[in-house]
Amino acid sequence: MKNGERGAAGRRASQVEGPAQKLLAQRRPRRSFFEPSIRALIILCASLAVVLSSLSICDGHWLLVDDRLFGLWHFCTTSNQAELHCLRDLRQAHVPGLASGMAVARSVATLAVVVAIFGLELLMVSQVSEDAHSWHKWAVGSALFLLASILSFGGLLSFLTLLRNEVTLMGLSLTFWSEYTASFLFFLNAISGLHINSISRTDSVTYPWGLPAKF
Repeated sequence: MKNGERGAAGRRASQVEGPAQKLLAQRRPRRSFFEPSIRALIILCASLAVVLSSLSICDGHWLLVDDRLFGLWHFCTTSNQAELHCLRDLRQAHVPGLASGMAVARSVATLAVVVAIFGLELLMVSQVSEDAHSWHKWAVGSALFLLASILSFGGLLSFLTLLRNEVTLMGLSLTFWSEYTASFLFFLNAISGLHINSISRTDSVTYPWGLPAKF
């Protein structure tokens, strides 16, 4: 008799657990069909921004004024519109504070690329290894891109401030606009990454710094 009661109790427990397990399965957040594509697009745009910023900083020639070419690393002059003569001593440009100020500008811009590379690595790792910490890696990577955008815009602003008396819209070179585009892509990818991460997590999981996903 006792065995029969135990069997009946087990059957009742299994009947209760069945709907409960289905309910829990329904409550689990599922990744939408478009989410992997959006994340892949963010990674692709972030990679493009890193390449653009790297090329722009390596070239460094951002402003052409008459026969003078101002850059992050050199100051160049042209003779008879033919030969380009470049000097690493930026004091030869006779612009007050250009040498020390340009050192800050190129340091900040270079640091932005380094930070963006670390952020890109975290974004890629979070998609390769989808574990319990993949959401945190994606959030930290997006935050690093936000920091990279601030640093990159800081480098651009420093350059324009130092040469505010020389800057003309037509004098700004293609590499300068490449850096500007990269800075904008850093910011856009950071905001997009944080947003897609927040709307994908419908549970009560929080970010590494303790802010809720809805924030």
